[in-house]
Amino acid sequence: MKKAIVLLSGGLDSTTVLAHAKKQGYEVYALSFYYGQRHQFELEAAKKIAQYYQITEHKIATIDLRLFGGSALTDEIAVPKGRSEAEMDAAIPVTYVPARNTIFLSFGLAYAEVVGAKNIFIGVNAVDYSGYPDCRPEYIAAYEKMANLATKAGVEAAEQLRIHTPLIDLTKSEIIQMGLDLGVDYGMTFTCYDPDTIGRACGVCDACILRLKGFAGLGKKDAIDYTNG
Repeated sequence: MKKAIVLLSGGLDSTTVLAHAKKQGYEVYALSFYYGQRHQFELEAAKKIAQYYQITEHKIATIDLRLFGGSALTDEIAVPKGRSEAEMDAAIPVTYVPARNTIFLSFGLAYAEVVGAKNIFIGVNAVDYSGYPDCRPEYIAAYEKMANLATKAGVEAAEQLRIHTPLIDLTKSEIIQMGLDLGVDYGMTFTCYDPDTIGRACGVCDACILRLKGFAGLGKKDAIDYTNG
């Protein structure tokens, strides 16, 4: 059985990727991050999801990106609410965390070297107005090339390291349908940028709007709780 590192946030996309990697027959090692984000509901979801899928190992790395700031997810910057899709697509949003995927993939790369994994899975998506520069196919291709130049495993091994992005060209509805086909319970996942104190999703941040749009596109109701009912 081949080993794989799955970057697991506890959100809808990364959970779908985890289920996909398991279905493909990989032995999964999951990696989550406490990076100074303003709430930990997503991390609590990641713990439950990792346990549910009985993965080989789940590690949570601590990297305090509040040291640099610059994002509504780590700083006291207002999370955008109630935006249209056109507004989301107009510019890189303030919820972008500078260089986050580069940092996360670097940790995943180190973890892969240690456990002997040649595959890293990440739930990046370039469709449905994510607006993040580190979710684009050209970025992933460049990182994969660098990874195979920068590591002992990449230089010495016969098999090159691969970064898998099974969701990168899918709409949110297509991602959800893929997960449903894999038996994902989306009630376990957490997506909201600005939940209330008991973990109910706001329903109006960009992440919630895209998630709700995805379920609506399939004619299905989301299983998580929202403050607006």
